[in-house]
Amino acid sequence: MDPNPNRGPEEYREQGHPAGAPTPPSGAEQAGSGGQARVVRLVSGGYLVTVNPVDGSEIEPCPPGERPAVPGKLRADERAGAARAAAAPLPIGPPGSAGHETLLEERSEETERLVRLLSRGRSVRLTGPSGSGRTRLLDAVATACADLAPDGVIRLSGYHRTATDVMYALFGAVYRAPRHRPDRPELLRRLGGIGAIVVLDDLEFGGTALDELLDATPECAFLTAATPDVPAPSPDSHLEEVFLGGVGRGACARMLERAVDRKLTADEESWAADLWFESEGLPLRFVQAGALLRRRDRVQAEAAAAAPDTADAGEGAAAGSDAHPDGPLPTLGEAASPVPLLAARMGAAAQETLRFAVALGGELPHQAHLPALTEDTHADAVLGELLGSGLITPAGSCYRLAATVQEQLAALGYAEGAAARVHTAAQHYAWWAGHPSVAPERAAAEADAVLAAMGVLTGSRESGHASAAVLLARTAAPAFAAALHWSAWERSLRHGQEAARLAGEVAEEAYFHHELGVLALCSGSLDRARAELEASIGLRGVLSDRRGAVAGRRALALVTDRSRADSAAADTTVLHPAGPKADAKGPQGRPDTAASSGAAATARLRLQAADGTAATVVARGSASAAATTALPATAGATGRRAVRRNAVAAGAGALLVAVLGTVVTLGMTADDDSKSGDHVTSEQTTPDGENPELPTEPPGSGSSLPPSTADKATPAGAGRHDGTSPSASAPSTGQAPTDPSTRPSQPTARPTRPTGGPGTPTDGPTRPTHPPTGSPTSPTPTEDPTGEPTDPSPTGPTGKPTTQSPSQSVTSTSGSPSEASPQSASGTAPQPSASDAGTPSDSGSAPAG
Repeated sequence: MDPNPNRGPEEYREQGHPAGAPTPPSGAEQAGSGGQARVVRLVSGGYLVTVNPVDGSEIEPCPPGERPAVPGKLRADERAGAARAAAAPLPIGPPGSAGHETLLEERSEETERLVRLLSRGRSVRLTGPSGSGRTRLLDAVATACADLAPDGVIRLSGYHRTATDVMYALFGAVYRAPRHRPDRPELLRRLGGIGAIVVLDDLEFGGTALDELLDATPECAFLTAATPDVPAPSPDSHLEEVFLGGVGRGACARMLERAVDRKLTADEESWAADLWFESEGLPLRFVQAGALLRRRDRVQAEAAAAAPDTADAGEGAAAGSDAHPDGPLPTLGEAASPVPLLAARMGAAAQETLRFAVALGGELPHQAHLPALTEDTHADAVLGELLGSGLITPAGSCYRLAATVQEQLAALGYAEGAAARVHTAAQHYAWWAGHPSVAPERAAAEADAVLAAMGVLTGSRESGHASAAVLLARTAAPAFAAALHWSAWERSLRHGQEAARLAGEVAEEAYFHHELGVLALCSGSLDRARAELEASIGLRGVLSDRRGAVAGRRALALVTDRSRADSAAADTTVLHPAGPKADAKGPQGRPDTAASSGAAATARLRLQAADGTAATVVARGSASAAATTALPATAGATGRRAVRRNAVAAGAGALLVAVLGTVVTLGMTADDDSKSGDHVTSEQTTPDGENPELPTEPPGSGSSLPPSTADKATPAGAGRHDGTSPSASAPSTGQAPTDPSTRPSQPTARPTRPTGGPGTPTDGPTRPTHPPTGSPTSPTPTEDPTGEPTDPSPTGPTGKPTTQSPSQSVTSTSGSPSEASPQSASGTAPQPSASDAGTPSDSGSAPAG
């Protein structure tokens, strides 16, 4: 069987491509591993997607050279050609046998009202029961409104379609954008520029989904048709509601006369009146009744031609309806459910076609597939017979069983052997959809029947059915993706993933997970994309599928990058408050209230400082506070907690700086009033006129660690855990001593004496410790009363900085400006101890270890 019967010269490509051909341009085919494969490159938003049926789709950021041109609108003739291609195919039956050629009866008033509303820009929802003739009325209105809108009339189908599907279908019907699926912002922008009358048949959604569609197309007027069981639109949608009922008794009689092409007899008129009362005038019932009468007339004509005596046959026919060769007229019950009578008198090909339609849940395969499915070379001609009998009705680009037909056929036994027929249909569609010569758009037009076969086989537990569903999904899904019918792509992938799980085909299950992840990434569902891709990578890792795993990791990297970008955008929105008081800016442009508070405290302390010493202390404290608050915040909740923690630490540091400045000022004032220059500690000898230095705390008084270990515990620049700033205890080193004679011209190096508290053993003197190079504050070493030299350097007995409390630093700064800062000597922050608040020790030195 030719997979493309009656194809045009440009619609489909020819077969016979060489193996190993390079990657073709967008929309072409190439040969891949495992046979011919259709590889299509398309653009979805900012991504370039390569649909590869062999190894799985690949996704990457769209390079500048691959970005599509700005979509342009189709011309009127191009829109008309696209509309004809999207319509249901015409039957091949004999002329006049198709029931869709029946004229409308008593619908002129409804037609004029709908045209009047649409010409005013109003949207209308036409509601009527199945069989009321909604599709025929839409055809008449569309013909009357052809010249009302700039972009003409756009015919769309809502059968098994969502609001998003309808939006993209409207975009494709107006714009010239091959292999381009814009993202949602661009889609909404393009839809806002469409001015057309949109005729939407078989609508299946309402409420907020319908509001979303109407809001996205403000310049369009919609004429939608739906059954009463479809959800109603929201009260704010401003849709005009028009209810469509049956037609009158006279109109039904005229429909029967046109069906049989003659006047009705008296019995037939009475029969038609009873049927009109029972069916409430639904036109579909009279199309089926006309088929019954037409068949009776044909049987009568055949019997008359076969009778040897034509006169006797004519007398028998004139005797009345009881002498009719086809028997009496159907009863009222039979006329209300005419499907058994109509199906019983059809040929074998038509009956087998109905069985396939019942097995597929009411979906009728395209007439080109009927010869292969029914094994009858003339089965493609039964479409006209089925349509003229009122058993099928158009549904988008295909046909489906009419209302109540499937139930009546199932009651007759047409559902027997349905699973076997679906299996046959799935094998046929798998061969056809995967053929390189079949265009993706042609495969997408058959999506309803293909998806119905997948659903039946996935739910079946018979042997081989799950594997057949996997094969069908594996071949049809890439075609749906290439045709931009992504709702069908997603449904086929989910059917295939479930069928692969049931069949135990792990490799195919990994493929479907990968494709679902790529689809979710294109749709913006990052969490779902991550879950699907991770599942695919895990399964392919078990199978040692290196190529598939690499493709999955590349897609997962895009998901990670997109997630980080979205998180950074969200954090930027949260961490950038705008207000009249947000004057101070941090390192990343964020308002830095802690830095501004520290600057204000610095200004106040500078005014309170009596000399350069206090000013230097304030400057160092403010700089340290500013450095504490200048740490960049990490994106996310961790960054926000870090910002708050730094702000608290900076505020505490600024408060401590203020207290220290006040203490320094008061201490200096007290020193000026009363000098105590004869008191000398055991650690150093101070020049005359200076306050004594507080002794160094014993190593074991406030901490269990020895001095060297305690000094190493706190890294340089680290924040204090007690809420104080590291720079608060850093005294000034730029103040010269009062007596210039005590200042040496060169720093003097000498050995230090080993002293320590309990638990700090020493074996002897350590290496000499040199003070900071160029320090002008190191006094001349002196000896204490015990004969041991004292060390005015900032290092302790072990060559490490002596642990010093904030209070000792303040006293040292005010009383002995020549004392070097422990922090400046070693680069480490001092550790506070519990004994810092106590009275200075009177002993000259700590006891030896």
